[in-house]
Amino acid sequence: MSILYLMAAKAEFGPHLAARIKPVMIGIGPVEAALAATMVLAERRDSLPRLVVCLGSAGSHRLTQCGVYQAISVSYRDMDASALGFPKGVTPLLDLPPTLDLVPAVAGLVPATLSTGANVVTGPAYDGLIEDMVDMETFAVKRACQSFGVPLLGLRGISDGDETVSRIEDWTQYLHIVDERLAEAVDLVETAFAAGEIDLTA
Repeated sequence: MSILYLMAAKAEFGPHLAARIKPVMIGIGPVEAALAATMVLAERRDSLPRLVVCLGSAGSHRLTQCGVYQAISVSYRDMDASALGFPKGVTPLLDLPPTLDLVPAVAGLVPATLSTGANVVTGPAYDGLIEDMVDMETFAVKRACQSFGVPLLGLRGISDGDETVSRIEDWTQYLHIVDERLAEAVDLVETAFAAGEIDLTA
């Protein structure tokens, strides 16, 4: 296996992606994603993928709705041990920066920064974030990938953020468009990977 695709929820996996890839579903949120990603990589320990691609939807109050972006870095917004003197985002007693690099920008994809956490960000909650977009899985997948020495590429389509989210339909209403555009991004990744144009050292 050269590329392993991971997605959180079947709601994000539409016909356009289904025509191209067969992702492993890892569940919603950092805990489920960390558990599933670690398990699937452990199962493939003797034949690890050369690249993991974590893809799906994201929220943003500044990026174009339904646009697709490549996450070039990810932070963990839930981590806050500042009461003990650690900078917000830094995991205590772990020698890692608060923001982790992902696979560098691939030609044809628009780069953006990403924040992972267990909450659905909406409305004024965006004001406290410096990252371009938010999701609930990528940081956890990155940590799993680090454990196995496999690079991670992040792809996210913006499903919400322009307006306050108050019901599940506010997330799902544009997922059919995100599916189509993520599929186009997957084509770019596959082409670049086959040509050896993706930096696999991240």
